[in-house]
Amino acid sequence: MKKYIINIGLGIVLLGALSVSCSDNFVEREPVYSIDSENYFNSESDYKNALIGAYDLLQSTYINVLLGEIASDNTLAGGESASDVIGFQQVDEMTHTAVNSNIKDVWNWMFAGVNRASYILEFKDKTDFSGKNQILAEAHFLRAYYHFELVKWFGGIPLNGDKRFKLGDEKKIPRSSVPEVYASIEADLLYAIDNLNPNAPEVGRATKGAAQALLGKVYLYQDKFADASKVLDKVIESGKYSLVADYNTIFENAGENGKESVFEVQYSDAEGAGFTCLQCSEGNVAVGFNGIRNYVGPVFDSGYSFNVPTAKIANAFEVGDKRKDVAILDIVAWAAANNATYGTGYKHTGYFNRKYLPRQGDSNIGDQNLTNPNNYRAIRYADVLLMAAEAYSRGGLGDGKARTYLNEVRRRAFGDLNHDISASGPALTDFIWSERRFEFVGEGIRFFDLVRTGKAAQEIAGFKAGKNEIFPVPIEEIQFANGNWQQNPQY
Repeated sequence: MKKYIINIGLGIVLLGALSVSCSDNFVEREPVYSIDSENYFNSESDYKNALIGAYDLLQSTYINVLLGEIASDNTLAGGESASDVIGFQQVDEMTHTAVNSNIKDVWNWMFAGVNRASYILEFKDKTDFSGKNQILAEAHFLRAYYHFELVKWFGGIPLNGDKRFKLGDEKKIPRSSVPEVYASIEADLLYAIDNLNPNAPEVGRATKGAAQALLGKVYLYQDKFADASKVLDKVIESGKYSLVADYNTIFENAGENGKESVFEVQYSDAEGAGFTCLQCSEGNVAVGFNGIRNYVGPVFDSGYSFNVPTAKIANAFEVGDKRKDVAILDIVAWAAANNATYGTGYKHTGYFNRKYLPRQGDSNIGDQNLTNPNNYRAIRYADVLLMAAEAYSRGGLGDGKARTYLNEVRRRAFGDLNHDISASGPALTDFIWSERRFEFVGEGIRFFDLVRTGKAAQEIAGFKAGKNEIFPVPIEEIQFANGNWQQNPQY
């Protein structure tokens, strides 16, 4: 953990005491300004600024979405050549090792988020003010969010309670078991649910519904179906969320933070970034990476042609499913209809991830491909419905309710009642899993769905059961731990 312990902070200035020598007299003066991490949190604004820092790392989760989709059977790595972002190519081929800079980014940036949230909680009792419980609840939510990403990607991870990790902890603190990590996530989310407001104080901040939805997902990943159904029903019954009528509007800027959004990662095109610090971008880096190579034409901007959908997924949609043309851009048909031109990259399939393609008209200050303002819809209401349907189906809790939730999503997809599912038992579960694939193409969910349902080995080329369910801990972390942490199996 050495890298992120040293490098990640909130921009707090460290200044030593000022000393001045006058002739033979040594005069010590009080510092004009002195603050460090131990004497911060003296006011409400300090807590709020620290919370902004904890939210800021959400923007780096673009790599989780991009790499998670490439790992699935939905897309190929793409890019310019076989050596273009070699870490992506290795994950695509399931040949990745502990030496992979992109997997390392997931580890570093998610632990940076954990550290920033835990920093607030470490000093939770220092200063009192009205509304502090809301800030603490958001810190608990964010830590749970980052921990959930880490346990999905790496399995058991080190936990440090309400304290920051410090240099040397990697040699003393063990990796907790997966159940222990999930228990910590559940505790954070239960605290968040009890203390968060149903309405966000500002757009993009966590709400009670967001915490409930995330807890439902955490329960589902552990096959705790009864618990999942109960908490997801609360989100559904709250009446705060609903499916938008037109699926196409979800992924345009006008559809951001709408009634279907339970939680969104906020991005902006107003602050540039560079390749030396991709996590510093206020924009959605994945959007530019998804873009059409050398594109000239209407609506879209060009990009790097990574994360290209396969013909397999493009051809798998049912006839009449309106989601296909929203999720997948057929560049040949589009170019012919719109007098557009484009280039072809590595593993070109003829398809692009339309949900998260760069659009014309954005400011994109800095590098156009790194500052796209397209928010990531981290938890959509459709996900809540399908998770609840799965919990009811797999838990034997009621096929009728499972079908109701499933068919609500399908009716939006097809625009009619003619595609309702009437199956029961295991067949119903299979329909729900299939629906998740088509609903969330391009959103970084498919790989983890395949892993948790035990279907990854049969769907993903090169996937090795007992190994590829999780990713390797970066080699640097194993070395820093000096024997305290063992590498994941078969890596």
